[in-house]
Amino acid sequence: MSALESRIRRKSLMSKVMNPEQTVQFFKDGMNLGWSGFTPVGYPKVVPVALADYVEANNLQGKMRFNLFIGASVGVETEDRWASLDMIDRRWPYQTGKNIQKGINSGRIRMGDIHLSMFAQNLGYGFFTPESGGGLDIGIIEATGIDENGGIILAGSVGAATEIIQKADRLIIELNTEMPAHEGLHDIVMLDLPPNRKPYLISRVNDRIGTSAVPCDPEKIVAIVESKMLDNGRPLSPPDQVSEQIAQHILDFFQHEVKMGRLPKNLLPLQSGVGNIANAVVGGLVKGPFEGLNVWTEVLQDTMLDFFDSGKLEFASATSLSLSTEGFKRLYSNWDGYTSKIVLRPQQLANNPEPIRRLGVIAMNTPVEFDIYAHANSTLVGGTRMINGLGGSGDFLRNAYLSIMHTPSVRPSKTDPTGITCVVPKAPHIDHTEHDLDVLVTEQGLADLRGLCPRDRAQVIIDKCAHPDYQPLLQEYFDRAKEECLSKGTGHEPQLFDRCFRMQQNLADNGTMKISSWD
Repeated sequence: MSALESRIRRKSLMSKVMNPEQTVQFFKDGMNLGWSGFTPVGYPKVVPVALADYVEANNLQGKMRFNLFIGASVGVETEDRWASLDMIDRRWPYQTGKNIQKGINSGRIRMGDIHLSMFAQNLGYGFFTPESGGGLDIGIIEATGIDENGGIILAGSVGAATEIIQKADRLIIELNTEMPAHEGLHDIVMLDLPPNRKPYLISRVNDRIGTSAVPCDPEKIVAIVESKMLDNGRPLSPPDQVSEQIAQHILDFFQHEVKMGRLPKNLLPLQSGVGNIANAVVGGLVKGPFEGLNVWTEVLQDTMLDFFDSGKLEFASATSLSLSTEGFKRLYSNWDGYTSKIVLRPQQLANNPEPIRRLGVIAMNTPVEFDIYAHANSTLVGGTRMINGLGGSGDFLRNAYLSIMHTPSVRPSKTDPTGITCVVPKAPHIDHTEHDLDVLVTEQGLADLRGLCPRDRAQVIIDKCAHPDYQPLLQEYFDRAKEECLSKGTGHEPQLFDRCFRMQQNLADNGTMKISSWD
């Protein structure tokens, strides 16, 4: 029995097996497509590339364009190549890659940004494609098996695959035989429509309330394509000194909260975003004093494997195994050991406010910048240039027991090693408001904002988080704004609207946010 045949337990579906090039016949210009995948894991790899090859070989750039709905980012060899061939019209809700970002910021690709739990939910509600009755023309799903009933056993992520399988008129299954069968790793809960949605009865991180496969009408499946392409794992660089300083501030804060009785000794379930700082925090926990920890998050990075190996992490719930190539090798070499402590859930459940609030999750995420009143920008550089998207940070920060945002206090510009301050008078775009954030951290220090009025928050942020190169400028701005606004009786949250974006304007004009004067 071939590897492919052994993974297809509903034998009538063997008649649907074809090569990637044969699937091109199903695609027409203007279609609404859903792909599986979440932070380049669990995404289709051979069919999108075959379609891109067809477009390129036949000079169809700009003539076969599609609307892409994917849970989060996927591999650059797929959607970023599609962007370079002008194959994307609309893209929701999160992406990664130079070509797709260029397409978005030049107006060629229409991107929408939304909280990831709401994306999956609204996709299930049919909100994104009302012109076609709320459905999708084709869903392309990476799987590691198909059960006797036609249920889809997903790969290393769930994301919005559940809603895509639900809403697609036709399905193409990329069955990956190069990776282990992932059966038993997933906790699949399908989306019910209001007013009949049921509560998510999760009171512990390791609770399971669903099934191991995604229910699927086998008649929807028009093609099964074998794939041997492994995930294009997210490469990681080691934490730098700034990241480690930020992590230490957070770990010291946790110890203080335990001492004050506001956190238990094993903390509360942790959510951590993607990147160096997140890795440094997890690395600090690996070496730190806390034991019996749990994780309720979106993605598991390589340092989570170190966390498991340390014996301090008991269980982790996520929607994606966002590992590097080396991380996947580690995972596959001890598959049973690691996966016995991991569950993958749909993103509308992993990021849902209900379990986040019930479990008391501690949320930690990185913004582009935040302002002195604790509004944070996660998406738009300069208030206009899209990077990747909001992601799931807001799902967690709005509902967490503790909402923490961390960033370096400064970043380099092209001409100045500290030319960009990440603490500004007013954020030019706001994804997370002052009402959502409890704690802000840079390598300079940690600002605990709980219970503080806006003016007190501003002073603590300037004192604790701002870089010394910018502290005097920010203090002068704040003092002048207070004086002017309070004298007019408009001083609850003082701002000078003729000056508040002067640092950003100076960066655009002169390559640094170090202004000579506020006048």
